Amino acid sequence: MSVPLSLCVYCGARPGASPAFINAAKEMGAAIARENWRLVYGAGDAGIMGTVAKHAIDGGAEALGVIPTHLLQREAPNRQFGQRIITETMHERKKVMFMNADAIVVLPGGAGSLDEFFEVLTWAQLGLHKKPIFLLNIDGYWTPLIQLLDHIIAQEFADPSLLDLIRSVPDVPSLVSALRAGAD
Repeated sequence: MSVPLSLCVYCGARPGASPAFINAAKEMGAAIARENWRLVYGAGDAGIMGTVAKHAIDGGAEALGVIPTHLLQREAPNRQFGQRIITETMHERKKVMFMNADAIVVLPGGAGSLDEFFEVLTWAQLGLHKKPIFLLNIDGYWTPLIQLLDHIIAQEFADPSLLDLIRSVPDVPSLVSALRAGAD
């Protein structure tokens, strides 16, 4: 029996300004279930994070939520989606999420999502892992981030190979295709 792909999803604990973000979160969760993948996420039930989890679990997917004690009331006050690990710190949360994932997907989010993204990107740059990192660039949300990375490279603070460590995809079907191709 093969082990399902474990997909770590970083995203906002808020819904964001565009309905396209919540719609993509619903589609992402449904795709995780449909593909028989496991969701690894921040264990929150709010915003995009909660929407991905709800749709994944409602579709029959396994889920592992990881949350630090200080965020239990803020991000997961109402219900629990899947198995949950409670950590003491944000650093532990990120480590546990990363260690339980085969690939990383970043949906729209705020400072926390950026923190998670830059940590796994830095680890990849240092050669500490080779897990694929995807930016789900819904309605061009991550385009300014990609432009910032281009600027960092142009200013010679990073090698152009930095961009080889991430892949921007415009929608969930493109992401699913890319993940399927990587799993073959």
